[in-house]
Amino acid sequence: MSFSMHTHNCGELRRDNIGEEVTLTGWVWHRRDHGGLIFVDLRDREGMTQISFDPENSGGVAFHTAETIRSEWPIKVTGVVRERPEGMANPKHRTGEIEVLVSDIEVLNTSKTPPFQIEDHDDTSEDVRLRYRYLDLRRPQVMANMKMRSDFTFAIRQALHDRDFMEVETPALFKSTPEGARDFLVPSRTQPGHFYALPQSPQLLKQLLMVGGVERYYQVAKCFRDEDLRADRQPEFTQVDIEMSFVDQDDVMGALEAVLADAFAQVGVKMELPLRRISYWDAMDTYGTDKPDTRYGMELHDVSSIFVGSKFKLFANAANTEGVFIKALNAKGAGAWPRAQIDKLANVAATFGAKGLAWIAFRPDDSINSPIVKFFSDDEMEALRAEMSVEPGDLVMFAVEGRLKADEILGGMRVHMANALDLPREGHDFLWVVDFPLVHWDEDRKAYVAEHQPFTQPVEADIDKLESDPLSVGSYTYDFVMDGYEAGGGGMRVHNAELQMRILKLLGFTEERAKEQFGFLLEALKFGAPPMGGFALGLDRVCMLLAGADSIREVMAFPKTSSGSDLMSAAPSEVTTAQLKEVSLRLL
Repeated sequence: MSFSMHTHNCGELRRDNIGEEVTLTGWVWHRRDHGGLIFVDLRDREGMTQISFDPENSGGVAFHTAETIRSEWPIKVTGVVRERPEGMANPKHRTGEIEVLVSDIEVLNTSKTPPFQIEDHDDTSEDVRLRYRYLDLRRPQVMANMKMRSDFTFAIRQALHDRDFMEVETPALFKSTPEGARDFLVPSRTQPGHFYALPQSPQLLKQLLMVGGVERYYQVAKCFRDEDLRADRQPEFTQVDIEMSFVDQDDVMGALEAVLADAFAQVGVKMELPLRRISYWDAMDTYGTDKPDTRYGMELHDVSSIFVGSKFKLFANAANTEGVFIKALNAKGAGAWPRAQIDKLANVAATFGAKGLAWIAFRPDDSINSPIVKFFSDDEMEALRAEMSVEPGDLVMFAVEGRLKADEILGGMRVHMANALDLPREGHDFLWVVDFPLVHWDEDRKAYVAEHQPFTQPVEADIDKLESDPLSVGSYTYDFVMDGYEAGGGGMRVHNAELQMRILKLLGFTEERAKEQFGFLLEALKFGAPPMGGFALGLDRVCMLLAGADSIREVMAFPKTSSGSDLMSAAPSEVTTAQLKEVSLRLL
């Protein structure tokens, strides 16, 4: 049974429908008046169908109306499907072999001239597109993104439901429990001076669901973080939130792999199982990041041992100093760049924390260009060539720093050079990064900070080192990496109140402050909390990658700008003095 004004959508009709009388609705996309004939491309969310009008078959009224319609007018037409005239078929469109000869037309509304053309490759600025987002959504590519997102989200829900996961909604108004970013605060009218917070994630609530016996939980959850924005970050975003109890890490990861493989298959993407697992330090030392894109090579190498006796003092001192490394990266093809272009790479490296950038350009003509090569012996050069698989046209870059910083500098340069050299990245790249440290030292804050979040279960064998050597403590953690992005992450949770308090104290909480912020969780853990672990998939980010887009704004219906503004509604906006008074607030 149909519950709409049309019998078919505009992407549906084929040769098999020739001779049928149909009714279509949609927007006038392109109108072409050929004198005695009028052709219109009629568009809806499913595609486009060419409709035609001629005075003999369409009748005077329908043909006259067709002469008046303009772009983006919504219309309803009835007519007969026929084959397009010989030589007029359009293989670029699914409906390109047929057209509808219209006998009746109804104009459902008129439209102002749109501020931009409703085309996929229009060069309209993003600000204008977001100001008129309801028009931008009509573009076929944006609508296709929305459809793909809907299909993928439904496929995840179906895969989880089929595996006995229960969908449970958690509150959008909750207690402020900062988890690494600033909270959005909501004043309470009924309790002046008190505030709710919008959830950064349902993390604590899903742990309480495990204590409550839900066992297998999921939620397509809206999350809020008041932080600086970028292409793959918005103040409000959606994650597929999952938690399981009475499980170990392999149980959780195995279930997640099966769910993800099912969901990706529904949008035409095959995921080979089991996924590769790379430890955190292997990922950092090899790719310079904990979210590596392994579709291209350009791996990092530790070349410290080559320069132990070097005459180049910077390298010799580093090679003979504990905790300092000489790491190298070979960008194949960049050795042919002009010297001025190579020199500019030092500015790029500085954005990743480098104080400078040492390099050697192996020119295509077998010559060598470098400000440091004069200090190297023949043996050192030979060893370097062998270690880095050097060929004519290569550019070898170096970072001399502590292990993590050297990795991060060259990891940043690796991505930069891959983009600059336009290295091919075909298909999708899926893997797990596992075994993260529990904490890292934040030099700016002079404090230990949770690598994932404060509720992560440390490796049992390392628990005794929590206070004496916290940086050596491992954790049961796993990040799902897709195409060089952290697409999701999770870990096993602390389910012992005493251990949770020890970790909070390590992170700088006093016992009083820990109980003030997390007392409800600490209390719950005393009531037979089971072993538990979970995961959160960044739905916006995954859909961005599936769509081949550069920003998550392309897969969100009503996104905000990089400054957090909604240009369409002009939010955030001022509120009245009366509204502020109701919640006991006043502006300074």
